[in-house]
Amino acid sequence: MNKKVLKFEIDLDFELIAITSSLKDYRLCFLINRALNFDFAKTDDLQLDLLPGPGKAFFSFYKYNQRDNGAEFFLISNKGTEGYLIPEMNKTDYLLMIKNYIDENELEELVTGLNRVPEIVAAVKVDPKKIKSRENLLF
Repeated sequence: MNKKVLKFEIDLDFELIAITSSLKDYRLCFLINRALNFDFAKTDDLQLDLLPGPGKAFFSFYKYNQRDNGAEFFLISNKGTEGYLIPEMNKTDYLLMIKNYIDENELEELVTGLNRVPEIVAAVKVDPKKIKSRENLLF
């Protein structure tokens, strides 16, 4: 009997920045909004079924759309009600996901701007393809 193997690659068409900060999510958004002239707004919590967890996990979720270039920014808490969104990055407090177009220079300026906020310990660009639990970032 012939076997067919289905191979597929997940399309990770976004940029990811890991942020370490001891601030509450709303306070961090306020400081980012003020420092970078963004307009993050709270939306419904991100709801995921984490396996092999006990059930649904909820993660704090903020959204901002840039009107001039169409980029979408999402600030997501890495620590949720039932564990971590990205368990292998358990030292990271927040993830900043950027969907749609943003060029490399803008991304570097964004990371530099985040690192200038005194309450942010570190902001580092992360390659989503190197994350084991990257499926949790598909929503």
